[in-house]
Amino acid sequence: MPETNANLTPAVTRVADHSPRIAVLIPCHNEEVAIGNVVSGFAIALPTASIYVYDNNSTDKTMAKARAAGAIVAQETLQGKGNVVRRMFSDIDADVYVLVDGDDTYDAASAQAMIDLLYSECVDMVTGTRVTEIVAAYRRGHRFGNVALTGIVRFVFGSRITDMLSGYRVFSRRFVKTFPALSSGFETETELTIHALELRMPLAEMETQYRDRAEGSSSKLSTYKDGARILLTIVTLIKEERPLQFFTVISLVVFVTAMVLGFPLVLEFHRTHLVPRLPTAILSAAMVMISFLSFVCGLVMDTLSRARKEIKRLAYLSIQPPRRTM
Repeated sequence: MPETNANLTPAVTRVADHSPRIAVLIPCHNEEVAIGNVVSGFAIALPTASIYVYDNNSTDKTMAKARAAGAIVAQETLQGKGNVVRRMFSDIDADVYVLVDGDDTYDAASAQAMIDLLYSECVDMVTGTRVTEIVAAYRRGHRFGNVALTGIVRFVFGSRITDMLSGYRVFSRRFVKTFPALSSGFETETELTIHALELRMPLAEMETQYRDRAEGSSSKLSTYKDGARILLTIVTLIKEERPLQFFTVISLVVFVTAMVLGFPLVLEFHRTHLVPRLPTAILSAAMVMISFLSFVCGLVMDTLSRARKEIKRLAYLSIQPPRRTM
């Protein structure tokens, strides 16, 4: 049987009955070197918070170290950060959720200020944008990939975010409990961001210090493999959330290609009344039909997407916004 803590109800004494219930969510995979510092850091920064560590098939002592540091420990056996986030969002009930990686690269001391910003601005997500001068902490490949992928999302969905792939975020209850969480891996940050942008949720960002990993700890993120998965996720979400634009672009590309192939044939037919390249003519005609069908698919799917968006918006509005109870 996998080792787990069946009772996820924290034994925390609240400073006052009206204080918000804060849950710190830490997904982990083989982070025995860093997890103790992460848990203790957030315990100091947020003394009334419940700290949860969900282990994702670690082969080291991550669970034992987390439990020794005072965290509430559980397991998710489906491999991938997105699977762990989905499980945590489903299992844990709170008013405010702090999601952070277990590698001790994010600044726990910023958590209270991020929570205060969530309440003062009444927003649903505060992203900790990474600031560092340490080259090893934020490698050039990761930095370039983040800028490129964030730029695509900003162009399509709106320019309200600057660090889409940050693993340090604070959420309201209504964000967490209406987030579909369909991704399985490191693309979960992309899904979180696009979900918020598409529902036009109020958002905020706060600069936070970002540091290098502890000695003996290694990154689980593959620059090229996970970068490709994130890019594929962006394309998929564009298709699902903006189908008219997506299929219109495909329609235009196919139509222009058909015109390039077919226009010389039209000129030749007008001059000689002959069609010298019949296969090319058939191909051009077929591509025009495909272009038309693509545009019609976009129209139909756009109607369905709007209906889905309305349902998600109503579910989101059914939960109270983040407000401190005095």
